[in-house]
Amino acid sequence: MFWNKEMETLKGDALESLQLKRLKWTIRQAENIPFYKKMLNESGVDADGIRKVSDIRKLPFTRKTDLRTGYPFGFFAVPKKQVVRIHTTSGTTGKPTVVGYTRQDLDNWSELIARNMTMVGLTDEDTFQNAVNYGLFTGGLGFHYGAEKIGMTVVPSGTGNTKRQIEMINDFGVTALHATPSYAMHLAEVAESMGTDLPTLKTGLFGAEPWSDNMRKALEQKLNVRAFDSYGMSEMYGPGAAFECEERNGLHFWHDSYIVEIIDPKTGEVLEPGQKGELVVTPIVKEAMPLLRYRTGDITMILEDECPCGRGAKIARLTGRSDDMLVIRGINVFPSQIEDVLQSIPEVGDQFMVYVDRVNHLDEMKIEVEIKKEFFNGELRDLERIQRKIQDQLKAILQVRTEIALVEPESLPRFEGKAKRVIDKRGDKF
Repeated sequence: MFWNKEMETLKGDALESLQLKRLKWTIRQAENIPFYKKMLNESGVDADGIRKVSDIRKLPFTRKTDLRTGYPFGFFAVPKKQVVRIHTTSGTTGKPTVVGYTRQDLDNWSELIARNMTMVGLTDEDTFQNAVNYGLFTGGLGFHYGAEKIGMTVVPSGTGNTKRQIEMINDFGVTALHATPSYAMHLAEVAESMGTDLPTLKTGLFGAEPWSDNMRKALEQKLNVRAFDSYGMSEMYGPGAAFECEERNGLHFWHDSYIVEIIDPKTGEVLEPGQKGELVVTPIVKEAMPLLRYRTGDITMILEDECPCGRGAKIARLTGRSDDMLVIRGINVFPSQIEDVLQSIPEVGDQFMVYVDRVNHLDEMKIEVEIKKEFFNGELRDLERIQRKIQDQLKAILQVRTEIALVEPESLPRFEGKAKRVIDKRGDKF
């Protein structure tokens, strides 16, 4: 199904023409921001110098650290009285990024969410429970307004009070759920403990953190849903900039609203489709806060295959963020890789924690792993067998030695928002 078939399937010269027009407009809009005005003057590039979409490579990159220098409103391209909403990033590694929205921005964003939800088969006949944080986090209100645009019945449950969430799913006949994968897994655990299998659910929309194909299988089995991946970040409106269609083979990036590049994160060189690197995004319809070649830090690639659904270019599901990547004894390790291995082992539960430390000048990684109830009370030699099995499979995939600690079921932290599974203690040890 399509929400806006003309734009969703736009290709070839028509797409190039639209993107070029909107890119030029975005550059002129960005010139209202002192940072960009200075940057464009120094680089000798302006909108008139962009004659085709590939000329975007003439523009310098924008980094998250640049946005922080403008805190709070230094990256607004319109007078503050035209900004009708403010969201921020989490600010876990410094000052948060403040994102402003005009009325048109909010309409654009809800349009993209409506496309996403329609693309996976949701209609005004569905009841949608939005189990993510509302407030400054963009995930809640973005999906809320998109669902209402379609005409769905929206349950703005937010996170927490999980037993009540499960009661609402059953009592209200909820058919679609939006949550982080980690909270959805926790919700499934609690539903199982309550003796309910959430019979009305059919669709799960999950994002805000990288999650593996094995996690998808686990969520689908436990919640009895078809699970779809969502991608976005506050700087590009919020979630829903890219989304899986029913083929579930990559995420469609809405090419009428964003220009996407993949670069080598070390050299900045633009890579060809099929080559994995850092995702760079230029939104081309944002009024309040335009961005030019924003380095997301996310690792993916552009897929070359034509999608049977008829929509445009796709990116691969994200491996992880470059700033989430752990370098252990010279080997790059993503938490999503660890999750994928653990989810493939039948004896392992759904929760794990990773601890990284430097011991005698060497990096050491310890992983605490919950074991399923039926295996935890077994004989010592059985637990040792499971421990060796986990170590061997992780070593085969990661090429890194790990220490595995098996822990009791339900003993590790549960997360209502984004999971925080890694504790890296090396920062103070040089």
